[in-house]
Amino acid sequence: MTIDDDPQVLAAVERDLRTQYGKDYRIVKAESGASALEAIAEFKRRGDTVALMVADQRMPTMTGTEFLLEALQIYPMARRVLLTAYADTKAAIEAINDVGLDHYLMKPWDPPETHLYPILDDLLEDWQAAHNAGFDGIRVIGTTWSPATFEAKDFLARNEIPYRFIDVERDDEATSTAKALDGLERLPVVLFPDGSHLLEPSRRDLAERLGMQTEATGSFYDVLIIGGGPAGLAAGVYSASEGLSVAIVEREATGGQAGTSARIENYLGFPKGIAGVDLARRAAAQATRFGAEIVTAGDARAVRVEGPTKVVTLADGTELRSRALIVASGMTVRRLGAEGVDRLTGAGVYYGAAIAEAPLYTNAEVIVVGGANSAGQAAVMLSRFASKVTLVVRADSVRKGMSSYLVDQIEAIPSIEIVTEASVAEIRGERRVEGVALRVDGSDQERAVSAVFVFIGARPHTDFIEGVTALNKSGFVLTGPDLGEHGRRPKWPLDRNPYLMETSEPGIFAAGDVRHGAVRRVASAVGQGSVCVSFVHQYLETM
Repeated sequence: MTIDDDPQVLAAVERDLRTQYGKDYRIVKAESGASALEAIAEFKRRGDTVALMVADQRMPTMTGTEFLLEALQIYPMARRVLLTAYADTKAAIEAINDVGLDHYLMKPWDPPETHLYPILDDLLEDWQAAHNAGFDGIRVIGTTWSPATFEAKDFLARNEIPYRFIDVERDDEATSTAKALDGLERLPVVLFPDGSHLLEPSRRDLAERLGMQTEATGSFYDVLIIGGGPAGLAAGVYSASEGLSVAIVEREATGGQAGTSARIENYLGFPKGIAGVDLARRAAAQATRFGAEIVTAGDARAVRVEGPTKVVTLADGTELRSRALIVASGMTVRRLGAEGVDRLTGAGVYYGAAIAEAPLYTNAEVIVVGGANSAGQAAVMLSRFASKVTLVVRADSVRKGMSSYLVDQIEAIPSIEIVTEASVAEIRGERRVEGVALRVDGSDQERAVSAVFVFIGARPHTDFIEGVTALNKSGFVLTGPDLGEHGRRPKWPLDRNPYLMETSEPGIFAAGDVRHGAVRRVASAVGQGSVCVSFVHQYLETM
């Protein structure tokens, strides 16, 4: 939909939209905000869906920002674009905060191939990824509080695979279906549109059935990358774009820990912020477009060196070889050491944002444990559903570990309570979380809550390279100058010094959170992944 009170501008926008998107979308125009609101109200009554709204800011009776604010109540998932003149820039930036504006466009936008279509293509791709219209696809039959069901749903959600969840405890037809498939004792049952099904599937089972690449097409590459988080994906993009043969091995879902972030607000170039899963999807698409392979549900178990060749052994016994290896395996979440945690993980206790589970806790009380940005982002996201979010922080101030912009945002949300100098002593409940015991400043407090979301840090995922490259005492990979400083550098076999991001084994590099001394931010990981490729080139040129 496009809205503008200037007939010439309205006609021009409609023409350009119809030229590019007319085959896939119905293009609708309106000459005022009021008439546009009437139109979208009618769309809602008819069950239609609005994907994108392009509104002019300077309309006499209702500004574009005012229109979008009201339209947001009817179609909250629609992407929102403001058409502005140079003098409206301040209003556009304010609209980013007021209505969650996705983008603002300056007039004139000619040529549209440069200034209009690339922007709208990205917004519509994001909308398609989040939109679940009249879905008749994958169905997950299970129980709400089943850890195995949660694992399947979480894998589908993190890989942006649309699905419908059906609870056997509330749906008699689903119970009958699961029973007929001998699946009541092997939940979840995952049903596919072609009539096939899987019982209690693993991540690899799901990935294979969904047509995701779970095996490398070759056995030898210029570069192997272990880990598909921001660092690994960046390394994949730059390696493949420069003509190297590349395979990225990811054990869960692309995006790593960043992929579980509800919204990354401070990543350069995204003034509204971007969901971690959206950033991961874009980066993965970019890497594959350049020719990189992404092997999903591939778990690296061991690395060995055979002369100039690096050999990676996966969990299924497959061996992949390469000239250079980049370790970007990131972090493994640290488990919460409270009584009841293991029993209730997946049944109200979640590690990470668990975005797919958030709607389960509409109008419920939940707890978020942690004092870093990921915990703060999760608290903000959960506040859209839960009636109350308690942020439990071990430090005496939340500002010690969290960005100032995020603390300010949290403090402006009345449904979020911050409890400092606190920890979780016990999680209570039989089949699901029913409450917690908090230890606050030396005394215990009882809280009746429905879920606990845990963000208490992580340890480096380096078990598979232990003994191959030098690690610090915490398990982080030592690289470049840090090898000598920590006094654990083995005999270096080459005349040159190790490159900045090279490990104690020539030709094996490290990037991202797994690397000793790394700044643990998404932008830093992307930078390290891309810079690492320049050292890979230097290494390959000397082989």
